[in-house]
Amino acid sequence: MAFNKKDEFTQKENELSDFANAISHPARVAILKEIAKRETCICGEIVEVLPLAQSTVSQHLKELLKAELIKGTVDGAKSCYCINWKTFERFEKIFNGFFTKTNSNNPKCC
Repeated sequence: MAFNKKDEFTQKENELSDFANAISHPARVAILKEIAKRETCICGEIVEVLPLAQSTVSQHLKELLKAELIKGTVDGAKSCYCINWKTFERFEKIFNGFFTKTNSNNPKCC
């Protein structure tokens, strides 16, 4: 039987890893920046400003939705997305806590 190594790490370590994985592609970072800049965005508008095909943008949006970094609604052929700020606030808290603890336990280097 297979053993999932993720179970060996804390919830916060797994959350931080999942968030990092979700934004690990530059297209997803660009999509997040574009949605944040506009406060709300229709998928077709994202395609207009990125050098990617509609299907590729849709796949990246799917990953961002799965990670709960964005929220979206579908109205016929139009999809509207916005940033899920609660997820970003949770990540910021975990990220800052990680580095605060890590930095305070290590001596100055170089």
